[in-house]
Amino acid sequence: MRVFQVENAWSMENVRMNTRPDPQPKAGQVRLKMKASALNYRDIIVPVRGYGSRMKTLPLIMLSDGLGIVESIGDGVTQFNIGDRVCPLFFQSWISGPPDKQKLSLSLGCETDGTMAEYMVLSEQGVAHAPDHLDDIEAATIGSAGVTAWRTLVTEGGIRPGDKVLVLGTGGVSLFALQFAKMLGAMVIITSSNNDKLARARTMGADETINYLDIPEWGRRAREIAGGDGVDHVVEVGGEGTLPQSLRAVRTGGTISLIGVLSGGNMNIPLGPVVTRHVRMQGITVGNRDDFTAMAAAIGTHKIKPAIDRIFAFDELRAALEYMVGGRHFGKICIKH
Repeated sequence: MRVFQVENAWSMENVRMNTRPDPQPKAGQVRLKMKASALNYRDIIVPVRGYGSRMKTLPLIMLSDGLGIVESIGDGVTQFNIGDRVCPLFFQSWISGPPDKQKLSLSLGCETDGTMAEYMVLSEQGVAHAPDHLDDIEAATIGSAGVTAWRTLVTEGGIRPGDKVLVLGTGGVSLFALQFAKMLGAMVIITSSNNDKLARARTMGADETINYLDIPEWGRRAREIAGGDGVDHVVEVGGEGTLPQSLRAVRTGGTISLIGVLSGGNMNIPLGPVVTRHVRMQGITVGNRDDFTAMAAAIGTHKIKPAIDRIFAFDELRAALEYMVGGRHFGKICIKH
């Protein structure tokens, strides 16, 4: 089978297409014919061994998100039938409950091989049914970005109708957060440096938008828009460069969910206001199978469609990664197998 993997040494130059033997399912496993994959920001960090010694030894098949068709099943499989459309789960060992070291120890495209292969063999516990109304490309996007947004706002965030949510940026997680927050009845403010992207976010339901280049004190502006003390919840993707403004935007007793560090990974905020204003700072790393199942049911019920920016061919993975580095995308970058 064809695969796209990091091989020989950790570098972007060593991300190459190659072949491996076709895998066969054992007891409790399913074999998937992969139809699509989707990129996440982590996929430009993986080739340079950005997650350190925990990563699988080379070669490593790339990407964590995808959609496949169950083609064959091993003995004892009860949850799936041949022909089912399923998504591989980001964490293969986090089925339910709160996270711990073991549950977070086996993610696709990092500690174990990912979705950029013609076939995958996984435990039946490591896949879940895709929403019926999504096509293969759309369904491939929900495993990481969708689950991250869901766990941020629903599992951990408890968002309620009337809450005010500030979402940073227009990448995959951010746009899923916009859609889920609106589904839950929240008021949503979204930021970007691009007015065209902000206009597109409004068509997806954003109530207010802020161009952070035009308004450098965007945290103060978000507080003004929210009225009163500030927003209830911030979906934080920037980290070091954006946390000070996020702290200005959030209300006393509110929550900042840190799901990315695009602007730097160090803490550079005054901690006094975090304490005296009782602000909750919550780290989010995707979620578990239960999160995926609940999210998929909600996506199906509300007929939510992910924002797809661009689709590349299987042999164009390197070009897709370069496109992601450029930061011009709105929503998800995908691979058709």
